Amino acid sequence: MNHLRKSNIQKLPQGTFDVLIIGGGINGAVSAAALAAKGVKVALIDKGDFAGFTSSNSSNLAWGGIKYLESHEYGLVNKLCKSRNHLMRSYPSTVKEIRFFTSIQKGFRFPPLFIYMGTLVYWLMGRFFTQFPQYLSANKIKNLEAVVNSENVNGGFEYSDSFLHDNDARFVFNFIRSSMSYGCIAANYVGSEGSTREDDVWVTKAKDEISGEQFEIHSKIIINAAGPFVDPLNVINAQTTEHHHLFSKGIHLIVDKITDSNKVLTFFADDGRLFFIIPMGPKTCLGTTDTQVEDPNAVVTEEDRQFVLDNVNKLLVLDKPLTKDDVIAERCGVRPLAIKGTGGKADWVQLSRKHAIDTNSEQKYLSVFGGKLTDCINVGDEVAELVKGLGIELPYEDYKWYGEPDETVKNEFMHRAQLMNFDDLTPVTSTEPLTTRFWRRYGRNAINMLEKIRENPEKAELLIENSEYLRVEIEHAAEREMVTKLEDFLRRRSKISLVVRKEDILAAPGLKEACIILFGEDDAQAKLQEYIDNNIAANLTSS
Repeated sequence: MNHLRKSNIQKLPQGTFDVLIIGGGINGAVSAAALAAKGVKVALIDKGDFAGFTSSNSSNLAWGGIKYLESHEYGLVNKLCKSRNHLMRSYPSTVKEIRFFTSIQKGFRFPPLFIYMGTLVYWLMGRFFTQFPQYLSANKIKNLEAVVNSENVNGGFEYSDSFLHDNDARFVFNFIRSSMSYGCIAANYVGSEGSTREDDVWVTKAKDEISGEQFEIHSKIIINAAGPFVDPLNVINAQTTEHHHLFSKGIHLIVDKITDSNKVLTFFADDGRLFFIIPMGPKTCLGTTDTQVEDPNAVVTEEDRQFVLDNVNKLLVLDKPLTKDDVIAERCGVRPLAIKGTGGKADWVQLSRKHAIDTNSEQKYLSVFGGKLTDCINVGDEVAELVKGLGIELPYEDYKWYGEPDETVKNEFMHRAQLMNFDDLTPVTSTEPLTTRFWRRYGRNAINMLEKIRENPEKAELLIENSEYLRVEIEHAAEREMVTKLEDFLRRRSKISLVVRKEDILAAPGLKEACIILFGEDDAQAKLQEYIDNNIAANLTSS
């Protein structure tokens, strides 16, 4: 069924691309979207799925970096606040303001009022774009958020930042999808096995990780956007860079909703670092951790799990303490932190998450280090400028490559939806009306999906209980979203496996039908079994 991927792989060895991007996380995705929209001939490959690593394991927050005020990185905070505001304006359906409700324990390194003054500075640097911060006494915290354990609280405050309404992986993939709409030839599960420079052209040995087929991709420029794997790829490609990565592991646990608060409850954990209780529709996301690791292929350990659970049970007043039996799903990723030099240690509280791009102008090779979702539009624009500086023409240099479709398109979708009473089809288990969800996820493509439902009402059926994914959405994923493995759909194109227990997913009567839609009759059972086997293996690794 994956005709799009097959077609794109066939095109990769044909001709010479202006740019080959290696890595389909947020940095690679925005680079592809910016360049393709500006008229550059682009290819993008990823050894795994798009957004398959760090970019699918964030806290789903797009924030302005308030923590960097402590390390006096005012320039970075100013830049990130500006980027956050720009992101919120550009994606109003996806990137939304949310209040952070913060309590400060007695004995913390700074008094609450002092930190509150920092939130005022943050609000000013954010150009008054969000709601005004509010100081909270210990009594007020108790009255406003009864779930917060106020026994040892000295005071606190509220301030605003933003979050991704859908999952981070979906946000990243939409940039990939956008790049393909502008002509980018992208393929997941295609690995790079090294690149060499021949006659001013890069020749990259590539391998289809599914079929084993090997071929070559020719490009004038290479952009190494491989996230945590930037450094080893540079070694293979004989590139020396000013920056390199250190890794910080962060995990999250997802449980059934433990508070009705629609705010991010923010604390300082036992190790002094920020700890979040994040609303996630009918679920709650808990975390994160911040641990230096050597290997980017990190997993959730029992120690990680217990750290999060212990902090939640300590910081909140719950009917009964949370245990690992309450955990529906886990997220684990590494933050690739960009640093100069060759050192191997860092203070994670002080080390910022800013991006850096190293350029080998002679060989026309870019390496993208670090970065945040908040700053993604800037990364895309910066990469486009650097590519232009390396001699690649941008035929549509000023074209706006990001953002939701304009109000005319949105109004047309909403009008058609109202005419067919689309919201009346919203499943009772849904957390929002269908019109809201469809517009946010699919933009102008949602109009075509409406027509399919109008022609055949069965396409509005919910195949997997509590999934918030209709049959027509699964069909759309099969046709246009390059779903290669069941995990791609359940974890990254959607967030089904984050909010529904694995046993409930596997028991869903419609799962087999969903597999048939995604992969066809012949491959459906094999893909389902692959998903089951991979989860068994993952459980053994993390136990």
